[in-house]
Amino acid sequence: MKIHEFQAKQILKQFGVRIPRGEVADTPMRAREIAEDIGPRVVVKAQIHAGGRGKGGGVKLANTPVEAEMLAGEILGMTLVTHQTGPEGKLVKRILVEEALDIDRELYIGIVIDRATESPVVMASSQGGMEIEKVAAETPDLIFKEYIHPATGFGVFQARKLAFKLELSGDTLKQAVKFLLTLYKAFRASDASLAEINPLLVTKQGDVLALDAKMNFDDNALKRHPDIAKMRDLDEEDSLEVEASKFDLNYIKLDGSVGCMVNGAGLAMATMDIIMHSGGMPANFLDVGGGVSEEAVKNAFRILVSDKDVKAALINIFGGIVRCDLVANGIVKAAQELELDIPIVVRLEGTNVEQGKQILENSGLAFYSASSMKEAAEKIVPLAAQ
Repeated sequence: MKIHEFQAKQILKQFGVRIPRGEVADTPMRAREIAEDIGPRVVVKAQIHAGGRGKGGGVKLANTPVEAEMLAGEILGMTLVTHQTGPEGKLVKRILVEEALDIDRELYIGIVIDRATESPVVMASSQGGMEIEKVAAETPDLIFKEYIHPATGFGVFQARKLAFKLELSGDTLKQAVKFLLTLYKAFRASDASLAEINPLLVTKQGDVLALDAKMNFDDNALKRHPDIAKMRDLDEEDSLEVEASKFDLNYIKLDGSVGCMVNGAGLAMATMDIIMHSGGMPANFLDVGGGVSEEAVKNAFRILVSDKDVKAALINIFGGIVRCDLVANGIVKAAQELELDIPIVVRLEGTNVEQGKQILENSGLAFYSASSMKEAAEKIVPLAAQ
């Protein structure tokens, strides 16, 4: 789950991470009031779940409370387009108004889970304010890493090593070490999957603060954090993904035209791979799981074809725990209710496969059948291109 910058800063502040003074606003007048309280110079920042807000015109400096009100009026209600939003952009419904600080250096700090080493890794770079992916591609030697053993935690010596590599010294180095340790404490305590400070600000006075903050969380751990779960902003998520989450379906919207419904994450990945190998592009990742019910299959199929970009659908089911006849009944019921006008290729294999195929044949609906993944992909790709 993703949250907004202002929400991430609220969480970090609870653990002692230093952040600029600021408050969130949803009207220009409220922005002016905040600026009058903490200003006069403030930064007005659009709050959306995407990076690159400054380049898109969503981050602006105001020298007076009146200017803050004016800029807030321009940003609130705008459709902000960045490299992460796609061309459709995102509607700005709230802004963060923060004190403007004297910038000396902009650094980068990030904590993620490294699946290769099965441990958290703290990353630091002197190239703050830039996309870390670009830094990694162009100057990988400027990214420093410290891997954390889950049993021993993040050591002071590791934090000091990173601070030294960032060429910090004196009281600023001490502040940076404390910052790193408290950031990791917040990361672990909140079951985060990402904690990114970009940029990490060093002021001309030598203070260290989180000028920006991004946090993502493990969905499976949100039951332990009801306060964080309440921060979920459904307006920032894809509507089909939100709908799928209501039925515990694993659905991710993609950019292609071939809709996919599969049981099992591995089979889903293989299905998308073979679609691309055959010249097509998947429109989604949709895993209905192993112990899925007929009702869940119907809901999954309804969500799948609700995507206006889907020109054809591929159903690829291997019946282990889930029965092929159950899946077939769900598909038929959903197709009858939705009055579908897109071609559908179905590949069934495994438990009760013959019963499943019979249900599809007797439905009176125009399903295309396939006996292998290769055949299914070779059928669906040209159908989606029509």
